[in-house]
Formats: sequence, C-alpha cells, structure tokens
Amino acid sequence: MPEAPRVLIQTLGCAKNEADSRAMEERLGRAGISVVGDVDDADIIIVNTCCFIQSATEESIEAVLDALGFAKDAKRDVRVIVAGCMPARYDQDLEASLPEADGFVPCSEEDDIVDVVCNLAGWIPSCNAQALEQAGPLCAYLKISDGCDRWCTFCTIPKIRGRYHSFSFDDILAQARKLVSAGTKEIVLIAQDTGIWGHDLDGGHDLAWLITHLAEALPQTRFRIMYTEPDGITDDLLDAFERVPNLCPYLDIPFQHVSPHILAAMNRAGSFEELVGLAQRIRARIPHMTLRTTLMCGFPGETEEDFEELIRFVRQGLFDYIGIFAYSPEEGTKAAVLPDQVPEDIKQMRAQELRDEADSVSAQLIAERIGTTSSVLVEGIEEDGQRFGRAESQAPEVDGVTFVDAGDVGTIVDVLIEDTLLYDMEGVLQ
Repeated sequence: MPEAPRVLIQTLGCAKNEADSRAMEERLGRAGISVVGDVDDADIIIVNTCCFIQSATEESIEAVLDALGFAKDAKRDVRVIVAGCMPARYDQDLEASLPEADGFVPCSEEDDIVDVVCNLAGWIPSCNAQALEQAGPLCAYLKISDGCDRWCTFCTIPKIRGRYHSFSFDDILAQARKLVSAGTKEIVLIAQDTGIWGHDLDGGHDLAWLITHLAEALPQTRFRIMYTEPDGITDDLLDAFERVPNLCPYLDIPFQHVSPHILAAMNRAGSFEELVGLAQRIRARIPHMTLRTTLMCGFPGETEEDFEELIRFVRQGLFDYIGIFAYSPEEGTKAAVLPDQVPEDIKQMRAQELRDEADSVSAQLIAERIGTTSSVLVEGIEEDGQRFGRAESQAPEVDGVTFVDAGDVGTIVDVLIEDTLLYDMEGVLQ
C-alpha cells in the first residue's frame, strides 16, 4: 500500500476560488491526505485556475505550465491536476491543449477531488482525525451560493459556474461553525451575487435573514458581506446593518458603469442619478458605512462623454474604495462582438486616469478617519515587531491594513486612528 499522497494547492483568481481551494483542502484532510505549502514536498499539484478575463487566463496557463515543468524535472513522480474555472470554461479543448496534465476538475466536480487524487496516487482514503483539527485562517471566505443568472454581456461566469443556486442555511451555518471552531475570527460571505441569496429556496428567506441568524448563532465572530449587486440593497438588509452588532458596516456593490446606454449594452440596469441615489440612501441610513464599488472603462461604445461620467461619479466622493478595470473582450461573450470596440491603448489610458482619480478621492476619505476609533482584527506581526490587522472598514486583500502598537494576534481591539497613508492606517490601542 503506497503512502498517502502529499498535495499542494495553488490558487489563482478571486475570493470564490480561495473558498473552493479551502473546501478541497478540507476534503483532502478528512481523507488523510496531507496538504503541503511547498512544491518541493508535493506528490500532486492542484492548480485552481481563473479565466474571468484574458489576463487571468494567461496567468493560470503560466501557473499550469510551471507546475508541469516542475513535474517533468522532478526526480520523482509528481502529478498535476488542473482545476477550477479553466476546465469548466474550455472543457475538452483544454484537455487537448494540455495533454501533459494528469487530470482536469471543473468547478462543478471539485467535490470529487479526493477520488481524483486517490485514483492518481493509487491510494485508499482513510479518516484522519488530526487533519480535522488543523487551525483555520483568522479571516475566511464562506460561499453562500454559486453560479449566476445575470448574463452580463462581458462576463463568462454563467458559462463557467452555471445557474445561480443558493446553499442552504444549515449548510452555511455548519461551515461557519467549523471555521470558528478552527480559530477563524472573521467570516466573509461571498457569492457571484450575495444579494439574492435565498430567492431559489423554500421558506422566503433573504440575505438579511441569513446574516442576522448567522450573527446571532456566532456572536463572537465578525461577519462581512461582499459582492452585493445594487438591487440587493434592500431596506431589510440596511436594517440588519443597524441591528446586528457583529456585522461589519461594509458594502461592496459592483456598479461597473454609470452611463445608461453602456449599462444597457452590458445587460445591466441603472444610471448616474440612480446609482448616486443608492449610495446617498445608504449613507443617509448608516453614515459610518464603508462603501466599495467596481468600475469598468473602455467597454464597446464608450465615448469620451461616457468616460467623463465615470470621472464625475468618482469625484462625488461617495465610495471609500473603487476597483478599476479596463474592459477585456472574452471569447464567447456578446460584448466581444459588439461594434465600436475601444482601442487597447485608449482603454488602458482611461483606466489609469480613472484609477488615479479614485486613489485621490479614497486617500481623502480615509484620512478623514484620523481621530476616530476602529475595531481592528490583529492578524500578524512583521519582522520588526510591528503588529498589523484590518479595521471593520477594510476587507481582506483589497483595502489595505491597519498598523497597531499592541494587541495579541487573533484578537479584536479598539484602535484610535492617528495617521493614514493612502489605504493603510496607523493607530494605538484605546
């Protein structure tokens, strides 16, 4: 009987992929399979790929080729599995172009990762109690649904992930309890669209009901919601932010654009006035709410006037954080064959100008936090002894960090903000 295989999982792309990798890691651990952090220790390399835009696809292909190159040069038998979005999107074409890979696991089949790994290794899974007790991350992503029904004309997600389907409350709560028991202090709820959770389930429950009941069940855990489309910002959800003490006052609402005819071409709704009005309505209800959005420039048909509308929108100063992307034509999407494609150099120029504008506005808004108190999850200590963490106003990976003068890692402390530098903040314990 061979020894249990050692598996390395390399994750590319968004938080949804990180959550998927975490789920695969957990399944492998339950089967007695070690998940390692160094490629030199791995018998099997799983590359969890992303192909949302062309640059992400290219990065994923490069990671797969690197893994295959390592396997070829290794002085032992190393296998490579390509998982996630690329196998889901490209299917047999990908398998034909990468015959050196030992397996392909699309998103919809990641639940079977143990069988795939065991078949490659010729190993029979066992129960590994120690693996079940591994420490979890201080902050963890938790998917509450998968798939998407919106069919934005620039997006490949519905083809990759399939139709929108909510996960049950019982399953979500069980996953949340498992994370908390492993040491997680903040749970970030994610989905392609968190705002419509529950619409396809019996019981008539919605996102506001979900977060209320999760927060009540785990009152010592900090919760955060990401990726809520504009139509998901209901009065009931805003009520939940006012009512639930362990819910971070933070909303990530991807607008993509503000010009009505561009939004219509994207198969999205809204206008400059409507989207500004939504942000103002949120801030009127919850003045301390942190707001993030995503804007795309260079979509087919975007004129200079449309781009100036984006600039004007950013200058309203309603959003603390704004992610800026240049449009990427993706094969198989309606937008890729629309007329009036914007030249690449103009797209990149507009993206940089918009990014600079967004940075300037964000820096001013974040500087206004000086003199206020923030609740900070202490996440680590740098080599020089400097502690750092994230305030309620900072989502993981995208909004900077807060440097603090004291506090044990894994604790949530009240911090007086004394200084800021663009997205980062500095403070002292209260």
